[in-house]
Amino acid sequence: MKVAAIIEYSTDSAVIARVRPAHREYLQGLKKNGNVAIAGPFLDDSGGILVYEAESTEQVEEFIRADPFFTEGVFKSWVLRPWKPVTCNPALLPTA
Repeated sequence: MKVAAIIEYSTDSAVIARVRPAHREYLQGLKKNGNVAIAGPFLDDSGGILVYEAESTEQVEEFIRADPFFTEGVFKSWVLRPWKPVTCNPALLPTA
């Protein structure tokens, strides 16, 4: 099932910038394993949205808690919502 995570970040921009490469590398690993559908930060860097493919919300919690953004204190809070996509415009999505 797909689970959308709406995540709030720390306001410490220096920590966000320092940890972001490791966070993105972690997400690429989840993507390769088929566990991330799409992810990205809000333009003001106050948080982001990640859509996971998982067997349960508990599994998504495990993914979040293993993320460098969590272990280094960037992720402050999140809401998980099972999600059912019904339409998509691939031309508007990133390719990487």
